[in-house]
Amino acid sequence: MSDTPSEDLKPSFRSDVTVELVKHSAADSDVLWAARVSTAGEQSLEELTKDPERSKGLINYLMRDRHGSPFEHNSMTFFISAPIFVFREFMRHRVGWCIAGDTEITLESEAGNLRRRTIAELYKLWHLGVEDRLPASAGGVTWHARAGKWMAQVRRGDENHYLGLYEEREAAESAVVEFRALHPSTRIRKLESVRRNHVRCYDEDTLVASRARIVDVIQSGVKPLIKITTESGKVLRSTVDHAVLTPEGWRKAGELTVEDAVMAAATAARPSEALVPPSLRRGIGVWTSMQRERLIKDVDVCHLCGGGFPRSELALDHVVPVAGDMSRALDESNLAPACESCHAEKSAQEQALARRGGKIAVARPDAIVSIVEDGEEMTYDLSVEGPWHNFLANGIVVHNSYNEESGRYRELQPFFYVPDASRKLVQEGRPGKYIFVEGTEDQQKLVERTMEASYVQAYEAYQEMLAAGVAREVARAVLPVGLFSSMYATCNARSLMHFLGLRTQHELAKVPSFPQREIEMVGEKMEEHWARLMPLTYAAFNANGRVAP
Repeated sequence: MSDTPSEDLKPSFRSDVTVELVKHSAADSDVLWAARVSTAGEQSLEELTKDPERSKGLINYLMRDRHGSPFEHNSMTFFISAPIFVFREFMRHRVGWCIAGDTEITLESEAGNLRRRTIAELYKLWHLGVEDRLPASAGGVTWHARAGKWMAQVRRGDENHYLGLYEEREAAESAVVEFRALHPSTRIRKLESVRRNHVRCYDEDTLVASRARIVDVIQSGVKPLIKITTESGKVLRSTVDHAVLTPEGWRKAGELTVEDAVMAAATAARPSEALVPPSLRRGIGVWTSMQRERLIKDVDVCHLCGGGFPRSELALDHVVPVAGDMSRALDESNLAPACESCHAEKSAQEQALARRGGKIAVARPDAIVSIVEDGEEMTYDLSVEGPWHNFLANGIVVHNSYNEESGRYRELQPFFYVPDASRKLVQEGRPGKYIFVEGTEDQQKLVERTMEASYVQAYEAYQEMLAAGVAREVARAVLPVGLFSSMYATCNARSLMHFLGLRTQHELAKVPSFPQREIEMVGEKMEEHWARLMPLTYAAFNANGRVAP
């Protein structure tokens, strides 16, 4: 993959956001099935049709009395395009896909060494810092020649503390020890090394282990949990919505039963190059090259990083490696476009795995033996870089729920946010009580002129670095948070109601909210989609003060 910038890319400016409903499994009947499962079961759908008022009353009762779990048995996935600073607000309101704080996350070093930390510990190290046990105070006991005595003195921070002169050295040392005991020196620091951690993840096509950088560690609030125990003794404690990898693909934890299996950490015999004779390997290579013009479009997408590239920068990649499954070597459905960089990296990994003998790390099915409810407690989640957005939680492969566009793998496009005249520019009042009012015409012109000039300068610097061969992941650091990005966000109705209650203003809201206008714009568009999918639930939400159950 070349870091050469695209030609003729000029910054353009937008004042709107877009929200597209990509897929969903969400209807008022989902709430009714969950609430009436012990009586009517799936006949709840029939009751919704023939007695809408009764259904409306039940949903309103659940909303009013804060029975939240029936509103969690649904799913909506949105594709959102908005300025980067809007997504920073999303990160603060992740809900739904969460795991317990004592869950151990498998970390992997560049050399392949593994270690484990609980996700709660990772959160503390990531956001709060670590204890620095080096003394925060200097000084001690020195000989004062003029006085002919031992002097005790401690420097703490920017201040010197004179503790006196003593005939005996031991007395002076005791004074220093006593002072430090009364003024503990342990301090908290944030260490950047913590933010360079990588997790073990898995190629979802080959199930071979890989590694991915942690983007963020999120505390998601107190939520009800279930506990899944597998045949090998692995235990996962998560919310019902957390996605877990199974032999059939991704499924919600709450949908699994004891007849199912989850994918868990395991080992397998290392494939051998001896399985593929050199002459046969060359023949497969020739056949693959012959399919290139037919199977790769003029501009196509790398199946590994998701970036768009011209055909000249793409190769055909065997999704399942030849050494891993010879029967798929000449299978067109096993071929997919891959950019030069991703293809070279994947090929190098496959060649390393092709050494004779030994074991490799893979994911294998592990049967579920029990699923039970497991109380409520503080929950957490990780966000990790692609192309495989998964990680190991207590040895079980789980997904992260927040996938934002990465400037590591593709050149970021020059779309920038500039508010239009409808955006109120002036803040009045204090935090918690402030309001926004209209700006003047001069203020609006200043905002537009300053933002546009700043964006143009930043993007030109970005392009200059790419042209000089600087990696995309380095060059993107100069781009401002007003750059448009995109992401997939998955939630259920309960978590969406929580988000809307905090990030939209509404005349029916019992609790006032003061959201930033740009994230409110995203919330309003998500609300429009949800209102059409679940009209009875939406009406009950508004009727009960727009407070999530």
